[in-house]
Amino acid sequence: MSGTGFIAALPMYHFPETAAANDALWAAIAASLRAQEIDAPVRLTRSGDLEAQWRDARLLLGQTCGFPYVKDLQGSAALVATPHYAFPGCAGATHRSFIIARQDDKRRSLAQFRGARAAVNGWTSNSGMNLFRAAIAPLASGRPFFDEVSVTGSHATSVDAVANDRADIAAIDCVAFALMERAHPKRAARVAVVAETISSPCLPFIASARLPPQTIAAVREALLMALTEPSLAEAREMLGLCGASPATPTDYDRVLEIEREAESAGYPRLA
Repeated sequence: MSGTGFIAALPMYHFPETAAANDALWAAIAASLRAQEIDAPVRLTRSGDLEAQWRDARLLLGQTCGFPYVKDLQGSAALVATPHYAFPGCAGATHRSFIIARQDDKRRSLAQFRGARAAVNGWTSNSGMNLFRAAIAPLASGRPFFDEVSVTGSHATSVDAVANDRADIAAIDCVAFALMERAHPKRAARVAVVAETISSPCLPFIASARLPPQTIAAVREALLMALTEPSLAEAREMLGLCGASPATPTDYDRVLEIEREAESAGYPRLA
């Protein structure tokens, strides 16, 4: 397939420190696809609106959050695989969030944060909102738990908001937190993990559902090969990637179950 103007993007754990590793991973995947006459782009796309990107008919490989996938994307995005990460909080195809507070905050149980200021990276984030809501729901008794909830736009900004006393508590994807600890240890050391959430499926690799099934299968094969290629060991270690498994939509039903459990507890919105 050529002349299609395909795009590829790996935005979910993109930081300056991981850019070269993501580039190396994509270069291997793209080479494998071009060997099969699939006109894979040379470079990853690193700009533009993420939601539009996830729905783009030209998306050859992308990565999204599990919550928008189950809520909005199942008609436009096809699952390629679920990644496995080697960081604390991850197990097989699952991960969790670490709930953080300032290092000098004396509170170390979630119940003590009633009336606190919470930060969330976005209302459609599984790790920053959905898992956070699930952790607070049993404590909230069907009522607002926090005095305020502010939206920061990213996990890194949520960490900084807590560290700099603009918020008291936030839930951070354990993969994002591990990458931040590695790249900015002094910055990460200003916060402490006070709780861990339940686990849910890792952020899925996706492609456009409008692509032919054989193209999606070729992308999956190229990705899985890249995750075992010896020459990419350093890049995978930088990303924390230790493998991936083929995925089906039912694998992500757990994300919706977590939402329903909070709703059943009378806590439909993080508040």
